[in-house]
Amino acid sequence: MDWNKTKSIFIFVFLVLNIFLYSQYVNSYTENQNVEVLGEKNIEAKLKDDNITYSDLPTIEKAPYISGKVKLFDLPNASQGINAMYRVEDADTLIVTLQKPIKLRNMEATGFQEFIQQHVSEGASYTLWEIDEEEQVAIYFQRVQDRTFYYSLKGLVKVYFTEQGEVYQYEQTMLEQLEELEKKKNLLPPIQIIQVLYARNLIKPDSHVIRMELGYSTLFQFTQTQVFAPTWEVRVQTPEGTIEEYFVNAVEGKVVDMQLDVKAVEEEEE
Repeated sequence: MDWNKTKSIFIFVFLVLNIFLYSQYVNSYTENQNVEVLGEKNIEAKLKDDNITYSDLPTIEKAPYISGKVKLFDLPNASQGINAMYRVEDADTLIVTLQKPIKLRNMEATGFQEFIQQHVSEGASYTLWEIDEEEQVAIYFQRVQDRTFYYSLKGLVKVYFTEQGEVYQYEQTMLEQLEELEKKKNLLPPIQIIQVLYARNLIKPDSHVIRMELGYSTLFQFTQTQVFAPTWEVRVQTPEGTIEEYFVNAVEGKVVDMQLDVKAVEEEEE
């Protein structure tokens, strides 16, 4: 018996087997990532069985991918105003420290909105996302055509305030030269997005989907020119009364871990 020839045959067989198993794995993974297209009656019946309810769903059928460039701040042009000290970090982050803190009219959304519109360049193009009273910072995300760039580190404003409701500093990054890429893409309807989250056990029985809104998530985070994908934001009220938020790529149906993306970029920058 020719052992070398036999060994070669075994190696070839195992190679073919490995390729087959790998192809099966890839197909299985792809199927799990893609949205299983069931009839609306099927998913609605399952949601009803688990007492999962939802408010009126939006009817947006198409949206484009969007590209934008990270704004580089020019310190001499940015240094306007007698009550502020300006500095720029990494060329794209403007940090403004107020020599005399500005008192907010109130500590609610309206008070912060007044501040950002009056004192931050292009402030009207940002929308309030969160007021973190523990960290004493209000976070704004940039918007385009009334759609939010979720957790983009290059399109946000952080407003820092004191317990007395006085703003003493803010940081700003900005996306500019925003434009649509190619033609608009067909979007997965909201009911299928709910199905994606339900299939992954992210929406528990007795929950209520209180909001679905279309925005954008970052596909490429480390380049000067960035690309954003249409993304459904889903907010769910759990049986315990807490609010959970999820993001799903509106074209591919993949769940996007926004907090993980932000953490990865912050670690990369360090």
